[in-house]
Amino acid sequence: MTKTSSFSAPRGVPDYLPPTSAEFVAVRDGLVAAARLAGYGHIELPVFEETALFARGVGESTDVVSKEMWTFADRNGESFTLRPEGTAGVMRAVIEHNLDRGQLPVKLCYAGPFFRYERPQKGRYRQLQQVGIEAIGIDDPALDAEVIAVADRGFRGLGLDGFRLEITSLGDETCRPQYRELLQEFLFKLPLDEETKRRAQINPLRVLDDKRPEVKEMTADAPLMIDHLSESAKAHFEQVLGHLDALGVPYVVNPRMVRGLDYYTKTTFEFVHDGLGAQSGIGGGGRYDGLMAELGGQPLSGIGFGIGVDRTVLALEAEGKSAVDGPRIEVFGVPLGDVAKQRLVVIAGELRKAGIRTDLAYGGRGMKGAMKAADKSGARVALVLGDREVAEGEIGLKDLSTGEQRQIPLDEAVAQVAAVLAGERD
Repeated sequence: MTKTSSFSAPRGVPDYLPPTSAEFVAVRDGLVAAARLAGYGHIELPVFEETALFARGVGESTDVVSKEMWTFADRNGESFTLRPEGTAGVMRAVIEHNLDRGQLPVKLCYAGPFFRYERPQKGRYRQLQQVGIEAIGIDDPALDAEVIAVADRGFRGLGLDGFRLEITSLGDETCRPQYRELLQEFLFKLPLDEETKRRAQINPLRVLDDKRPEVKEMTADAPLMIDHLSESAKAHFEQVLGHLDALGVPYVVNPRMVRGLDYYTKTTFEFVHDGLGAQSGIGGGGRYDGLMAELGGQPLSGIGFGIGVDRTVLALEAEGKSAVDGPRIEVFGVPLGDVAKQRLVVIAGELRKAGIRTDLAYGGRGMKGAMKAADKSGARVALVLGDREVAEGEIGLKDLSTGEQRQIPLDEAVAQVAAVLAGERD
């Protein structure tokens, strides 16, 4: 009778398993590598924080706070929330550890799981994986462009090219109050339902982000922030675009863009890939000049992004591409006998020291079963060694792509394997 497990992963929480997990790791590490090249240091954030941090930092009018947070009370009755995004936690850490009192900007990078209580579907998970960066403390259009360029470079470094950058400006304290009144005046004349009216009262920009067709139709002629920028906000935005032009980063200005978090000001952007259907956003971010002060810190500015690792993997899949650099295993050892196994274990260790990915057939498999495992491993080379060959000082080197096998000196195994693989890499 076959025994089956009664346990499964929580709904909307994907497992990442070999061999496809290699794609996930390659995408995550590639995006992080792009940030490292621009001087962003690693920060490891708590997976959960005080609920008030996100309510205040992200915004109570957002769907993230009002509908999507995983919130729980601890044994003392205090409320905590699994992190739904990274920026608020980074800002809390910067304030708590006085990083903002040192050299500015503070440039930080993070990667890991984030949590949203959403209806699971392809590309939208309850545990989502992100890579993010934050540059805090300097209000400079060139820094905005750098943050955007890091994301663009990260995507292109993975081989992705079927995406577009959409960008706009959400204004600043010199023009947002006046625009807010103008937008509310427009919205309050519409036949909105009570919940949408409440949202318009708290943050009218949220209504422009409503995906319902009837609301989109009613707000089609709504005034847009980009048409009501102050001179300073307009100049900032034009300089950002100028820097992107100089860097060769293509973009499309999208005046109707509204990001899902309340803290964004001025430069706001999203990377979109049409190959993903409804879940087309693969990453985005913006400037959040008032967030630090809102969380009790200095009135310093900041800008950052969050990129969906899961979405980026799907985007590569849609383009028929892979970010994986080479097979999981390059060399597979096949020992035929106890003495041979002892020697191959040592050779495998030497190959690994040389940076060559190596595995062995364990468990005393016969020749047929061991070679089948070698083929499944994806290795380019198999090393076949029996007890008799050990005594004769030889080992079989088999090219698994052609089936060709030759005997080589046992003490030259590492060098000859390295030479074979180097020729393939060249």
